[in-house]
Amino acid sequence: MTLKFPPISPKFPQMLHGADYNPDQWLDYPHVLEEDIRLMKLSSSNVMSVGIFAWAALEPEEGVYTFEWMDQLLDRFAANGIYALLATPSGARPAWMSQKYPEVLRVEENGIRNLHGARHNHCFTSPVYRAKVQEMNRKLAERYSDHPAVIGWHISNEFGGECHCDYCTEAFQQWLEKRYGTIEALNNAWWTSFWAHKYTNFGQIDTPTYRGEKAVHGMNLDWKRFVTDQTVDFCRHEMEPLREINPELPITTNFMLDFEPLNYWKFADLLDMISWDAYPTWHDAKDQSELAAWIGFNHDVFRSLKGGKPFMLMESTPSMTNWQPVSKLKKPGMHLLASMQAVAHGSDTVQYFQWRKSRGSSEKLHGAVVDHVGHENTRVFKDVTDVGQALEQLQEVVGTSVRPQVAIINDWENRWAVKDSQGPRNGGIHYEETMKRHYRPFWEMGVPTDIIDSECSFDSYKLLIAPMLYMVRPGVGERIEKFVQEGGTFVATYWSGIVDESDLCFLEGFPGPLRKTLGIWSEEIDSLHDGEKNSVVMSEGNKLGLQGEYEAYELCDLIHLEGAEALAVYGDDFYAGRPALTVNQFGEGKAYYVASRNTEPFQTDFFKKLVEQEGLKRVVETELPQGVTAQLRSDGESDYVFVMNFSEAKQQVKLDEKEYEDVLAGGKVANELELPLHAVRILKRKASFH
Repeated sequence: MTLKFPPISPKFPQMLHGADYNPDQWLDYPHVLEEDIRLMKLSSSNVMSVGIFAWAALEPEEGVYTFEWMDQLLDRFAANGIYALLATPSGARPAWMSQKYPEVLRVEENGIRNLHGARHNHCFTSPVYRAKVQEMNRKLAERYSDHPAVIGWHISNEFGGECHCDYCTEAFQQWLEKRYGTIEALNNAWWTSFWAHKYTNFGQIDTPTYRGEKAVHGMNLDWKRFVTDQTVDFCRHEMEPLREINPELPITTNFMLDFEPLNYWKFADLLDMISWDAYPTWHDAKDQSELAAWIGFNHDVFRSLKGGKPFMLMESTPSMTNWQPVSKLKKPGMHLLASMQAVAHGSDTVQYFQWRKSRGSSEKLHGAVVDHVGHENTRVFKDVTDVGQALEQLQEVVGTSVRPQVAIINDWENRWAVKDSQGPRNGGIHYEETMKRHYRPFWEMGVPTDIIDSECSFDSYKLLIAPMLYMVRPGVGERIEKFVQEGGTFVATYWSGIVDESDLCFLEGFPGPLRKTLGIWSEEIDSLHDGEKNSVVMSEGNKLGLQGEYEAYELCDLIHLEGAEALAVYGDDFYAGRPALTVNQFGEGKAYYVASRNTEPFQTDFFKKLVEQEGLKRVVETELPQGVTAQLRSDGESDYVFVMNFSEAKQQVKLDEKEYEDVLAGGKVANELELPLHAVRILKRKASFH
């Protein structure tokens, strides 16, 4: 069985290493551009993203194009074995456009149109902006899509933001009419009888703002869906001339860490590759391994978006940022470790923002491969070169992936609804923190995990976890029921099965469509004040073998058994003795319900028992030290095991009895690994995971 995917580009089927490159900032400094080529080759860099904010350099006046500098750049790249991801420049428009066509500028929630400036300050609905973007993209595609240096398209940059102009308001009304068909159906879905908010036609509906309507949760959800759909449509519109002129050239756009406003699953089918920008605050965190697990979670999100296909780390910093509250330098070893973490979770690239530090403006002090001093004799340049040389030794890893047995449902629309709901703990529902707590035990055990949407297929997994699945969209409850009936193990938590896709509460008892599968009825949920605690007492001889007590805080669900078995009960308050952890034997499988938000070590102990009970495979079948993880990529014949030390000390790692080779250093590896601080070892063995 093969797990190998095609490379990002058939022109260059290798690990990609490079950066965002802005030669348009240095057109008056030709010696700088020549020196950059030498430094790129010296650092083992082979790809640059170019033209990302270059519209003013490509079209300084309306209809006046100056492509000569891009011609020279790409020709120079081709002559030196360097490739380009050519960007469309729609992330920031030139001043002449804002002046002549002010409608391209966004209208904020306060109803005021923005002035020219910044970036991502354009309306995705504006007919003028859409026309100008397509015109520019067509010219770029006609001129460069067959250039030997160009291996793919980079669409715009970090899509985001919303607009409340008349164009967007009208588009929102049309989107709603298409979704609901009749105004009566919309009124029912939004429950507009509350506060006498009923509409009599779609033209009465404004975008949700604090100046008008903001309390109708179904409306807020639909607005977020519309913003995603409109952004996806704009992206598709950008791509049309590129696909038309050369359909073979792959296309991506760069996503962002844990970006809530856009549902990235809606982009997945549109793009050939997924790419994202990672800027973790290494060395700021009190617990370095906690941050590393969260970055691993995000890597797994982006690998999961295309069903396991390798993604691209489009941006990271080789040293520091300039926009975080504290911009720490990467300590020795951390740049290689962080870069290899991306590769371990499925990236076939390591790229940076930026290649050369800007001389002025807001990013002049943001980290870069080449500092203002302009030469290679810096610590950062050496760290980048070390990564480039390591990637050259990982060519056989290109295209490999992993098929996890575990999946966590991290549903964008559910997240929107959870955070918009009023109650049970306003401002303290902690959706993201809940996701972290359910992912980290698997990261620590070295159990590969997919992070999926609730509309994804569940068929390939043995264990499915749905923390706070507050919104259960149509068909999801039925598919979870089928998953368990056919032998899967399902874990749900408090605050699940509360509302449908319109944020309307399920009638006839929570957790709604999950009630039968879980075998429980949730009557009410208690919110605990900060500092208030309860206890979860494990029942004697429970089937999981967990013993003793755990601490509950913030949320305690009061449930009744409807076929499920209690594995633990509450120890305190008026609901002492009520079930706190249950399991329901359902068909060939099992469904667990965690009724309370519990502190560590509950998640670690609980999921460790499930991993053992269900026979789920770890990458390395031994216990790993705290802060060390093992992640895997495989082609079905060979496994590539990445053992990474995110702790704050040197660690000894005992491997299992399989035979391992060291991919970077060469030679056989003893069963005891020494991992210095911030170290990574990449090992190869005969495929055994799948």
